[in-house]
Amino acid sequence: MLPLTGKTIIFDSFPDPSDTWEIIETIGKGTYGKVFKVLNKKNGSKAAVKILDPVHDIDEEIEAEYNILKALSDHPNVVKFYGMYYKKDVKNGDQLWLVLELCNGGSVTDLVKGFLKRGERMNELIIAYILREALMGLQHLHENKTIHRDIKGNNILLTTEGGVKLVDFANLKPIMSIFKWGKLMQSSQNHQGRPFTLQADV
Repeated sequence: MLPLTGKTIIFDSFPDPSDTWEIIETIGKGTYGKVFKVLNKKNGSKAAVKILDPVHDIDEEIEAEYNILKALSDHPNVVKFYGMYYKKDVKNGDQLWLVLELCNGGSVTDLVKGFLKRGERMNELIIAYILREALMGLQHLHENKTIHRDIKGNNILLTTEGGVKLVDFANLKPIMSIFKWGKLMQSSQNHQGRPFTLQADV
């Protein structure tokens, strides 16, 4: 069998997660895979893992997310990255594990739904705080010439200590566009595969 590769990464060169991580429970679903809570067998710490089935047509997205997390997760408003693992599984298919910081507070979407279910409205100070923290995370990405392209409540997670973290970088792209005197000089591929519009690309 040929090694499973992205453009520059040999995915099956990563260590087996079974030696370090044990799945505890399912948390949710990301763009390209399910998310689980895991336990570190060596030190007892907990984390989240996004498990991906390495399919050829998403190799580029997986590699891009790995590279961004490895390079830019050293910011308080970006989810911490603990490493990538590769699990060989003849029966169910091989898997890539992206191990990330566990955000026990859930998503902003979960928070809003909780308020609505109780017939309450979120305090404007809480809204302002979450927006400020999310914008600081975006500023960090933009300063490193990267755009997220999928900011929504499900992709802003909260910690029990009050942290606000951007997650899910599968659609993220390097900034390849510059505007000069109102004219688009170069551009990255847009998110929806249509001509550039406010709806598709902001």
